[in-house]
Amino acid sequence: MVKLLSISVNTTVSLAPRSFSHLKSKTCQSRTVCSVRNLFFYNTVSKCYYYFFLQKRSTDNAEVEVYSVKVDCKVASRFAHTVITSSALNKANSSQEVFFEVDLPKTAFITNFSMEIEGQTYTGEVKEKEKAKKQYQKAVSTGQTAGLVKASGRKMEKFTVSVNIAANSNVTFILTHEELLQRKLGQYEIMTRVKPKQLVQHFEIVADIYEPQGIAFLEAYGTFISNELLPLVEKTVSDKKAHISFCPTLDQQRKCLGCEGTLIDGDFFIKYDVNRAETIGDIQIVNGYFVHFFAPSDLPRVPKNVVFVIDRSGSMRGIKMKQTKDAMLAILNDLAEDDYFGIVLFDSSISTWKESLTKATKENVSEAQQFIQGITDLGTTNINDAVMKAVDMIMKGKRDKKVPERSVSMVILMTDGMPNSGESSVPQIQENVLLAMGGNMTLFCLGFGDDVDYSFLDVMSRQNKGLARRIYEGSDATVQLQGFYEEVASPLLSEVDLRYPDNLVNSLTTSHYKQLFNGSEIVVAGRLTDYSLDNFLVEVFAHGFEEDFIVKGQASAQEWDILYPEQEYIFGDYTERLWAYLTIQELLSKRETGTAEEKGNATAQALEMSLQYSFVTPLTSMVVTKPETDEEPEGPLIADKLTEDERQKAQRFVDGDPHFMIELPEQEDALCFNIDDRPGTIFNLVRDQLAGILVNGQTIGDKKVAPDGKVNTYFGRFGIIHQGLGVRLEVTTHDITVSQDGKQAKLFWSDTTSLKGANMDLQVTKDRSLTVTLRDSVRFVVILHKVWKQHPYHQDYLGFYTLDSHLLSPSVHGLLGQFYHGVQFEVKDMRPGEVPEKPDATMLVKGQELTVTRGWQRDFRWDVKNGENIPCWFIHSNGNGLIDGNHTDYIMSGLFKTV
Repeated sequence: MVKLLSISVNTTVSLAPRSFSHLKSKTCQSRTVCSVRNLFFYNTVSKCYYYFFLQKRSTDNAEVEVYSVKVDCKVASRFAHTVITSSALNKANSSQEVFFEVDLPKTAFITNFSMEIEGQTYTGEVKEKEKAKKQYQKAVSTGQTAGLVKASGRKMEKFTVSVNIAANSNVTFILTHEELLQRKLGQYEIMTRVKPKQLVQHFEIVADIYEPQGIAFLEAYGTFISNELLPLVEKTVSDKKAHISFCPTLDQQRKCLGCEGTLIDGDFFIKYDVNRAETIGDIQIVNGYFVHFFAPSDLPRVPKNVVFVIDRSGSMRGIKMKQTKDAMLAILNDLAEDDYFGIVLFDSSISTWKESLTKATKENVSEAQQFIQGITDLGTTNINDAVMKAVDMIMKGKRDKKVPERSVSMVILMTDGMPNSGESSVPQIQENVLLAMGGNMTLFCLGFGDDVDYSFLDVMSRQNKGLARRIYEGSDATVQLQGFYEEVASPLLSEVDLRYPDNLVNSLTTSHYKQLFNGSEIVVAGRLTDYSLDNFLVEVFAHGFEEDFIVKGQASAQEWDILYPEQEYIFGDYTERLWAYLTIQELLSKRETGTAEEKGNATAQALEMSLQYSFVTPLTSMVVTKPETDEEPEGPLIADKLTEDERQKAQRFVDGDPHFMIELPEQEDALCFNIDDRPGTIFNLVRDQLAGILVNGQTIGDKKVAPDGKVNTYFGRFGIIHQGLGVRLEVTTHDITVSQDGKQAKLFWSDTTSLKGANMDLQVTKDRSLTVTLRDSVRFVVILHKVWKQHPYHQDYLGFYTLDSHLLSPSVHGLLGQFYHGVQFEVKDMRPGEVPEKPDATMLVKGQELTVTRGWQRDFRWDVKNGENIPCWFIHSNGNGLIDGNHTDYIMSGLFKTV
C-alpha cells in the first residue's frame, strides 16, 4: 500500500512524537506534539518564493508524520544562501511513499539536494543535462520511478522528489539554493507567505543578514499579525547585521483556546536597504575575488524620452485592453514635466497620438490620456513597423534638438501576440530593431499572457540593452504594468562605465550599463590575477543630469572575521560564488543574443562553470540516486532548471473517468471537469485547422455494470492526424498503428521501442506511455493504465496529455484545445460544501457565474501507478459554462472525422 506525502504542495502530514533535541535553536523551541493535515509555507528572498502546501493525500494521515519544517536564509552582501529542511517519520508497519515539493525562485540556482534516511545520506550530483536526461529516460524505460522540476507560477518553479520509506523510518530532505538579491525601488525584500491551515509542531523561519556597508533600515511585519502575535516577530539589528525569526508555538498559532484553527494566514515581510556611499560605491575583496556594488545616493534624475508602443490588435480585446488603458493613464500621470513622450498604436496598421515627441506638460498629458481612452482593438499584429516608428520619433527628436541633450531614450513595447502582419520573421525583426536603435536607446518589452512569443521579446530587449517582463493575465495586470514602469521611470545616469586595472583583474562580469535607475543597483564581480592583492584603483565614468559623473576610489580587502568576530565565517567563498552566479547568468544570456560562434562559446563556458560550482542551470541537471526498496527499484531524481519558454508550457490533459484537467501556472491554479456519456462515444479533443492537427478520443465502459448501477467510462482509443505531415495514428489499449504516405507500421505496448522518421518520432515505454513528437509542432503523451485482468468490472484504459501546446495556433479548439491558450477566471465567496474537505465557491468565467467545488484530479505522467494529486476547481454538469457550448457539440461520427 502506498501513501502519498508531499512536504510542500499536496501533502498529508502529522507531527511525529519523536525526540526533538536536534531541533533546538536560540529563537524557536516548541515541544508540543499534534496532528496536522495541511501545511502551506511560502518564503521569498528579494521576491523569491518558497512555497509549502501540505494537503490530505491518503486515507490515514496518522501513518506519516512531518515533525519539522525550517527555512534558514543567510544573506552576505546581497548574496542569499537558503537551506530548506523538512523531516518526516513513517509510523506505519509497511513502507510509504513520501513526496517533498518546494516552489523556489526562478532566478535561483539549486546547489545541493540530499535525503537522509535512517542515518544514510543520499546526495545529489550536478551533471550535464543531456547525460542526466539519458539516465532519466533509461530509468523510466525500465519501470523505475523518477522525478523532475516543474513550472508552477509567475515567479516560481516546483522542485519535486518522492522516495519510499521503510516502516518506522525517518527521512529528512535538505534543499539548498543560491541567488543574488536584486535591489528594486530602493530596497531588498524577503517575503514569507504562511498559510498553515492547521497547527504545526515545529515551524521556523530564520533570516540572518550581513551587510558590510551597514544596514540603513530594516522592517519586519506580517499581514496577519495581530497585537497578540506581534511579540513573535523577533528582530535584532545592529550596524552591519540583522537577525529575524518567526516561530510560533502551537498555542500561539491557535485561533482560540483549545481549537485547531490557526491564526497564521498571510504574508511575512522583511525589507531592508544598506547605507550608500555618495561616490564610488562599495567594493569587497575576499579570497582573490571582488564584488563592486554601485548605487550612489542623492543624484538628480535625468530627463527621459519615452515612446509607448501599444498593441491594439484583436487579441487585446476585453480585459487586457482595459488594463492597459488603466495602467497608461496612471503612467502618464507619473511623467515628469521635463520628460518627452510619444504614443504609437499598432495592429496591422500604425497610428500615433502625435507625429513627434511631446513635452510632458499637464495639458499634453491630459490630452494624451483622452487619446488612450479612445483606443479600440481590431486587426492583426505588425510589431516591426510599430517599433520602427517609435525609433524614428526618438531619432527625429534628437536630430531636431527638440529633446534635452543630456537625456535618456527608451521604447516600451506592450503586446500579447506574435508578429503576423508586415514583417513577420522574428530574426529579421530583431535585426531591423537592432540596426535602427544603433545603441542610441533602450528597448523594454512587456508581454501579456501565455500566447505571446516571450523568447522573441526577451532576446530583442537584451540586444538593445533592455529587458522583457511577462505580464500575467489577472486582476493585478494593471499593477504589474505600473510596477515595471516605476522601476525605469527615473534614470540617474547613462552610459555607466566601471573600470578596473587590466593587469590586476580578469574574468570580469558586465562593467558597462546603458542606464542606472533610481532605486536599483549595479553589481560587477571579477577575479584577481594576484590572490594576495588587497587593494586596487576603481574608476566610474557616466553621463549625469548636467555634467559627467566621474569618481575614483581605492578598494581594500574585507576581513570578515573582524567584521563579525562572534560569528562563524559566513560561507567564506561567497564572493567567488557570487562572481560565478553573475558570470553564468550573463553567459546564458549570450546564448540567446550573440553570433553563432559566441553562442557556442557561451554555452560551453556556462556548462563548464555550472558543473564546477554545482549550479543547476538550463544546461545542467541534479541527479539524486535514490535508495532501492524490496518492493520496486528506485530510479534517479533529475532536477532541471527551466527556461522561460519551458515554463510557459502549461499542461492540459484528460485521464480517468474521463477527467479533464487544465493547469494554469500563470494563475497558480487548475480547473477540472468530467464528461459523462455512453460508452463508444467519440469526442473531439483537439482541432487546429491552421496547423492541420486533429485528436479524437473514443470512450469505453466497464466490462459490466457495477452493483451500484454506476456506468464508468474511460478513453480506450485515440485518433491523431497531422495533415501537413501526412501522419495518422490510432492508439488503443492493445497497440499503436502508424500510417504515413501509404505505409503502415504497428507497435505494441508489450515492448519498449521507438520509431523515428523525418516528420515524427514515437517512443513507447513498455506498458506505460507513448510519446508522439511531431516535427516543428506539438508533443502528445498517451498513458496506458493497466488493470488486473481478473478484475470483475474494470479494464485497461488510456490518458492523453499535451506538451508544447503553445505551438498550436490561436484558433485551436476542442474539449482540450480551447484551453491551450489559457482561460481567465475569478473565484469568490468560498463556503462549506457537501464534503468538509471540498469547499464550494462561485466562479466568474466567460461572463457566467458557476458553482464550483475544490477537489483533486490525478496526474499520471510521472507516476502511472498512483498519480499525483493536483488541486483544482471542479466544474459540474459536464463542464457546462466553462467549455464553449455543450459537451454534445464535440461528439464526432468517426475516430478521424471532424463532424
